[in-house]
Amino acid sequence: MTSTRLVSVLGLGFGDCGKGLFVDYLCRRWRAHTVVRFNGGAQAGHNVVLPDGRHHTFSQFGAGSFVAGVATLLAYPVIVHPTALLVEEAFLRRAGVHDGLRRMMIDGRCRVTTPFHQAAGRMRELERGAQAHGSCGVGVGETVRHGLEHPQQILRYADLETPAAALEKLDAIRRTLLAQFEPLCAAPANDAEYAAELLVLRDASMAWRWLERARELTRIIRPATRAMVAERLHRAGTVLFEGAQGVLLDEWRGFRPHTTWSSIHPESVAAVAADAGQHGRIEHLGVLRSYMARHGQGPLPSHDPALDRLAEPHNASAGWQGNFRRGHPDAVLLRYALAVAGPLDGLLVSHLDVFDRENTLRWCVAYDAAETAQDSAICLREDATGLVKTLLASAENDLAHQALLAGLLASASPHFETGAAAMSASTFVADLERLAKVKVLFGAFGATHQKVGEYGIRPSPP
Repeated sequence: MTSTRLVSVLGLGFGDCGKGLFVDYLCRRWRAHTVVRFNGGAQAGHNVVLPDGRHHTFSQFGAGSFVAGVATLLAYPVIVHPTALLVEEAFLRRAGVHDGLRRMMIDGRCRVTTPFHQAAGRMRELERGAQAHGSCGVGVGETVRHGLEHPQQILRYADLETPAAALEKLDAIRRTLLAQFEPLCAAPANDAEYAAELLVLRDASMAWRWLERARELTRIIRPATRAMVAERLHRAGTVLFEGAQGVLLDEWRGFRPHTTWSSIHPESVAAVAADAGQHGRIEHLGVLRSYMARHGQGPLPSHDPALDRLAEPHNASAGWQGNFRRGHPDAVLLRYALAVAGPLDGLLVSHLDVFDRENTLRWCVAYDAAETAQDSAICLREDATGLVKTLLASAENDLAHQALLAGLLASASPHFETGAAAMSASTFVADLERLAKVKVLFGAFGATHQKVGEYGIRPSPP
């Protein structure tokens, strides 16, 4: 009897590492039957480009959806944005996927983002002004925050099948958030944008209109029970767990406040599997670019504006996410990411073709700290191994320590490897495997699955 193979695909950076490309590739190579989204929500943006030029940025659908028959499971505790999911389905139809919703399962316990959460999250970010944390503007963090503060108002996907109860919760959410934000209307510098979002909270008819639209989804995708999820995760064949964001944005391990409201960690994958009674071994694969990248606010010590010349067709700087920045490969943050993620079974590396066009990339091996560093006991000018020990010298779930590290990283400047020859894909991978003590299993030399292969066997042109 064929067993179930469980594999997770986890970002080792600040996101934008190529998870979509590798999930699409692995679904084809290993004939996966299901892609499980296990964390985050509609703020994900995983790009998949097909050889014929079709492209989609996967937000809530699994990035294997271009592969016929591959299902998506939105597992608890994913945050579901029903109306955004319907919009995404329309875009997928234009790209040739006409049965995406029929191939999707949504756990009924999943929390739901409403237009009120989305508006409140945007207003909260506008209030911060120059101290913005970074946001995708779709309300995921606000949904989590509101649920922690008002657990009785949590709207779950299964609740949408009971309109009266759902409307009661929706109105409670709207009134609670309106009472919180209305007195602050004149606070932000950009008050016109703030006021536009506030109108959403003031609109008493919005709940009913939104619910009518959201229920279009439940008529197609009935809320799944735990037993239904368990059956899917025990089905023979390959199941891929697709992580959102990257471990450097992890709620507990990232650098506050520039973090997401969920955990990108093998423990989160194991929790979803165990909840379904699936206790089989999970293979964990770490994904990274050949150079650093991040959207919006937050530290990026190896940032180099000169690298803006590297093409980025699917990661614009406009919108809520903010500027897309690039940096040199960073041995310090790599070792930190590997240390917090724990043992991995292999690495997946995207953008290896960058070395065909760029010969200035260098390893950042340490940081030079500003003299005004917040804590003189933490010396950033060390070798990468020593610094990682310093970064990890915190209690479990110590958010104050993570905030301190964010400040220190923001004040640091990169110390680059000297005297090294220009990097190539082969020398980069050799350095990476030496640092990580993990093998690179697959590498991508382009944007499509045809440009991905076992590392050491560069794909030929089709």
